[in-house]
Amino acid sequence: MSTEDHPDDSAEEISASLPQLKWSREIFDGLVKKFKFPKSWGVIYPEEGKTAAQAPVGYITMFWDYFTDGNFRLPVTRFILDILGYYKFYISQLNPMGMVWIRHFEFLCKSMHIEPTIDRFRVFYQLHCS
Repeated sequence: MSTEDHPDDSAEEISASLPQLKWSREIFDGLVKKFKFPKSWGVIYPEEGKTAAQAPVGYITMFWDYFTDGNFRLPVTRFILDILGYYKFYISQLNPMGMVWIRHFEFLCKSMHIEPTIDRFRVFYQLHCS
């Protein structure tokens, strides 16, 4: 849906109507256990009333969708680090769907025994900031 569909609505009003995602400590603990995060990483559940945008100093926000739908794993692959470096953004700035595209491309390259590179990636995908 675009603002052209509803010329009287601003982007803020449209995004404000989206449902707030809620998950429990049990779901968080399940994610940590399923993906075997080492204790040394210091993974923490957000404090009551805090959002992903309010991560404590020294921490980054990681989205559930990265791990489930995007097949993201830690530690990251060299290709993901190359992508982040090339486009000059942090993992916490990457939309979970962007992670799906990056990992999908990486899997396709590896299945064809081709090294995934930035130049090859850019032939098929364009990342946009929003």
